[in-house]
Amino acid sequence: QVQLVESGGGLVQAGGSLRLSCAASGRTIGTYAMGWFRQAPGKEREFVATINWSGSSTYYADSVKGRFTISRDNAKNTVYLQMASLQPEDTAVYYCAAGRTGGIITRAYDYYYWGQGTQVTVSS
Repeated sequence: QVQLVESGGGLVQAGGSLRLSCAASGRTIGTYAMGWFRQAPGKEREFVATINWSGSSTYYADSVKGRFTISRDNAKNTVYLQMASLQPEDTAVYYCAAGRTGGIITRAYDYYYWGQGTQVTVSS
């Protein structure tokens, strides 16, 4: 079992930055792809970013490309999402997830472990 706990969310003004962290426990996540998803009120959960097991490959949703950066520190069993140039449309609960395999994964279905989420609110 892998437990994931997100942190770093909060309220920020448009144009600001936040860094989310996802700390894993229970077992190492070093062989898993990791991803970030988000869900805004009244909307479906959507893919944000993913990183492969080693950190050598990443992939982003078009809506965040160039603004968000996903990274990982396998020694710390932690994944990060650095968010810059935040806009009100980025407001959502952000979830961290561990994939069933180690490669790039964009579908929520292919993630096995999920955190409880952290709220990010961007004011205009």
